Amino acid sequence: MRAQLPPRAQLIERYRVSDRLTPRVRVNFIASLDGAATHEGLSGGLNNADDKIVFDTLRLLTDVILVGAGTVRAEGYGGIRLSAEDDAWRVAQGLAAQPSLAIVSGRLDLDPGHPVFTNAATRPIVLTHAAAPADRRAALAEVADLIDCGKDAIDPRLMVAALAARGLPQILCEGGPHLFGDLIEADCVHELCLSLSPVLEGGSAGRISVGATAATRTMELLHVLRAGDMLFLRYARR
Repeated sequence: MRAQLPPRAQLIERYRVSDRLTPRVRVNFIASLDGAATHEGLSGGLNNADDKIVFDTLRLLTDVILVGAGTVRAEGYGGIRLSAEDDAWRVAQGLAAQPSLAIVSGRLDLDPGHPVFTNAATRPIVLTHAAAPADRRAALAEVADLIDCGKDAIDPRLMVAALAARGLPQILCEGGPHLFGDLIEADCVHELCLSLSPVLEGGSAGRISVGATAATRTMELLHVLRAGDMLFLRYARR
């Protein structure tokens, strides 16, 4: 008999955090059995319907979705909008109807006409630094709230603090690998939710994290869920 994910209500409890006021960065990624982060250049090539259920559940529980500008472009992000059912569930829990979206970009090389801005359920946030190009800053200020998180480079610790200061302490990072690597280096990752896709990818696909400096962070396994041959692992910092 094929293993299945628990019902949605139980799945929510498996991923719910008890303390929503303390800032927490939860990172969500998928990888192949041999460590590839993408199939044909996209993470979406590794997932399936069960992964989408977990993906949507993590979005349901967060205050803000954090994503790098490169991932917005590569993965075809549009305006993020939860279903009406999830919207109602959040409101009943005392949360905002829709999670916010925060895009990380030092160069501000984003098109103000991109669907991630034009179709957004809530006005997006762009996390950048004070030395970002002034002309790009002015263009994006029309469609997003810009927050400087450093003088000439983005400091992940300032990003987390800035989002928490806006009432968004529960942060869900959806990539990409460079942003994940920066968060690891700054010791800002509290939790990793990793979907393990039952494929061997081979080739030259990169890892889920890429950083200039190696930094070992010890994690504790909180749970393992199985759906078919896909595994869903939840780890937290010790």
